[in-house]
Amino acid sequence: MTKRQFLLAGGAACAAFAQKKRRMVRTKKLFKAPPGYPNGLAATPEGIWVAEQKLSGRQATSYGLPEPRSLTEEAWLMDWNGKVVKQVTTHSRNTSGMAVGDGFVWMVANAPPQGVFQVDMNSKQVSHRQIPLGPATDGGGSHGAQWDNGKLWISALRLRANIRVDPKTWVPEIIIPFYQSPDHGRFHDITIEGDSMWQIVGNDCKNYKDYRPALVRYELSTGKVQETVDFLPNSCDPHGLAFYQGKLYGCDAGIHPNWTNNDSPTTGWIFEIEFV
Repeated sequence: MTKRQFLLAGGAACAAFAQKKRRMVRTKKLFKAPPGYPNGLAATPEGIWVAEQKLSGRQATSYGLPEPRSLTEEAWLMDWNGKVVKQVTTHSRNTSGMAVGDGFVWMVANAPPQGVFQVDMNSKQVSHRQIPLGPATDGGGSHGAQWDNGKLWISALRLRANIRVDPKTWVPEIIIPFYQSPDHGRFHDITIEGDSMWQIVGNDCKNYKDYRPALVRYELSTGKVQETVDFLPNSCDPHGLAFYQGKLYGCDAGIHPNWTNNDSPTTGWIFEIEFV
């Protein structure tokens, strides 16, 4: 290949990626989660599961929040009209991701004692295990989780990667490194659509108006980045992410690092994410 051919090929590849990146999404509010900070989603035929996040100790102090009356955190099953039809109580802390599968809720903590809490539908804790490939007592925090074909995916912050784990043996099987760019250094929830994984990414900023969230799509088998998709201005602040029957859904937790609490105008809402 000549130098000119190489440059043309590279330019064509960049143009193709840029063309994909021009896809954009907007958000449409559906209903509000129960009072609190919703920061994790999992979609099922029965409805959409929403994970409650609470801040306590140093985290509560840093956000200027009072200590919660109880340190337990709920997983709410809401029907597609926004009615709570089931509630599962867990011992997860500062929950920032959840999955539902094999008859259990899997709540992922983002504060000590960290780890993944496996809880049955009667609020009985079955296991509490740390994210693999880290210290035995502290595998780090997480901002997302997803159940897929009998496996549990975890968005592992310490590893800066999405890791697939066998939920029975707790053996890690594959890692998809986080997509990173100068404008995308924050990482949130994940979900799976067919042979792709979607993840919410965003920029570090001081307020809602300066936030530029996006979706990144990975090829599930290789981890290769397929495209990034920007949210239109004035969209809901996406934290949780779920996919069900051809549609993407998100939730706006209402708290965001370095922002004033409830700076987002759609705090607490569950919303649909629409391609435009």
